[in-house]
Amino acid sequence: MAGSEASCVLGIDLGTTSVKAALLVGTERGHVVAESCSRETQAHTSSLEAGPQGMEQNVRRIITALNECLAALPQQQLQRVSHIGISGQMHGIVFWKRDQGCRWTECGTGPTFEPEEVSHLVTWQDGRCSPAFLASLPLPQSHISVATGFGCATVYWYLKKSPDFLKSYDAAGTIHDYVVAMLCDLKKPLMSVQNAASWGYFNAKTKSWNTDVLKKSGFPLHLLPEVGDPGSIAGRTVCAWHGIPKGTEVGIALGDFQCSVYSCLTERTDAVLNISTSAQLTISMPPGFQPPETPEPSSAVTYFPYFNGDYLAVAASLNGGNVLATFVDMVSQWIEDLGLQVQESAIYAKIIKAALAQDDSKLSIHPTIFGERHVPEQLASVTSIAVSELSLGHVTRALCRGIIENLSSMLPVQRLMETGVSRILGSGSALARNEVLRQEVERIFPFPVVYGKDVDAAVGAAMVMFHRK
Repeated sequence: MAGSEASCVLGIDLGTTSVKAALLVGTERGHVVAESCSRETQAHTSSLEAGPQGMEQNVRRIITALNECLAALPQQQLQRVSHIGISGQMHGIVFWKRDQGCRWTECGTGPTFEPEEVSHLVTWQDGRCSPAFLASLPLPQSHISVATGFGCATVYWYLKKSPDFLKSYDAAGTIHDYVVAMLCDLKKPLMSVQNAASWGYFNAKTKSWNTDVLKKSGFPLHLLPEVGDPGSIAGRTVCAWHGIPKGTEVGIALGDFQCSVYSCLTERTDAVLNISTSAQLTISMPPGFQPPETPEPSSAVTYFPYFNGDYLAVAASLNGGNVLATFVDMVSQWIEDLGLQVQESAIYAKIIKAALAQDDSKLSIHPTIFGERHVPEQLASVTSIAVSELSLGHVTRALCRGIIENLSSMLPVQRLMETGVSRILGSGSALARNEVLRQEVERIFPFPVVYGKDVDAAVGAAMVMFHRK
C-alpha cells in the first residue's frame, strides 16, 4: 500500500447520524485516504425535560460507534498515527464531571475510554427554545444570532427550567470537545473558535465569550470552555488508544462544516454547493474580512470562522433533499390512500424521469416547508398554477428548481460574481442522484459546475492536522 511505512494522520467526524474515521498517508503527490470506516450511531433518544421539542443523543452510543470504527481500521496503521484531527456536529452541548467524565478500560484492540458522569448530548436540531424564550435572553455581543439548539441557549433553558440539572456537572462542550478532553485528560475543556461561535455569545473578533453579558443574567460561567485557534494542538493522548501510541498529538476539535469545506475547497474563487438532507452554498471571504459587530437576524448569510483568521459566507438552508423526500412521502401516502402500493424508491425514480421529460415549468414552488433560520415563519407556497402545469413532471421540475432558487435568493449570483467566484463545486447525495437538480443548478448559476467532489469532514479534519505536520 502506498505510504504503508510512513506515519499516518487519523481524522474523525462525530456526525448527527454516524461516526466516520479516515486514515491519511503521505505520498509524493500529496496525501491519500488509505483507509476509512463509518458506523451509524443510532443514538437518538427522548428528552424527559424538553418533551417532543427536545432532540438528544446518547453519548455512550456515540462512543460505542467510535470504538467500532477504530477497531475496524488496520492495527498496524493505527500504531503509526502521529496526529489526530477531530470534527463534529456544531452548536450542540454535552455536560460532564471533570474528574469522572470517563474511565479507561481494555478492549480487543487495546485501551479505550467509556463515558461515565456524562449527560445526553443536546443536538443542533433541538427545538426546546421557543422564539419567545429566545427573545427573553440578553442580546449577544456577536455577529451571530442565538438560535434554538445553540449551546448557550440550551444552558439558559436549563437555568430557567431545570436548574438542579446544571448542579450535577462542572464541564461542558460539544461532543467532539468531550472526546478531545477525554483523550488528553484536559482539566478544563478546550474549544476552537469555530465551535465557540456556534454556541452563541462569543465574539469571534476578540476570541472571547460575552462574559459581562452572561454574568449579569446569572449564566454559569464556569461551564464555558477555554478557547483556542482551529488547527492548534489541544494536547496529547494519555493512553495508547486502540493501538494509537500514547503521547500522540490531538488537534483542538473543529466544526464539521468547516472541515467538509476544507476537504474539497482548493481555490478562493470556488464556491461549494452541497445538497444532502439540507443545503449549503458557501464562498470564501477575502483575507482580512471581519463580520459585522452585531447580529443581523434577518440576514440569510452567516459568517463562519474558518482557518487562519478567515471566514466563510454561508447560505445554510434547512430545505434540501429533505424537501424531495417529503414530496415522495406525500405521493406514496396518496397512492396508499387510493388502495394501491408502490415502493418509495420506485416513486423517486419515476418522478425524476417525468421531470427530465419536461424542459421547463411555469409553475412556481417556494419549497421552504421547514422554514429558514432567518425567516422561520415563512413556509412553502405554490403559485402560477395552470391546468397545463399539473403533470408529475411539471411539479417535480418546479420543486427542484425551487430548491436551487431558494439557495440563490439567500446568496445571489450577483454577490458570487462580485466575490470573484469562477466555478462551483457540487457535492452531496441529493445532487449526486438527481439529474434534474443538476440541470437547475446549471440553469440558475452562470458558472462551470464540477460535480462529484467528496465533501468529507473526517478527511478534512485529518487534512488540517496533515498540513500542520
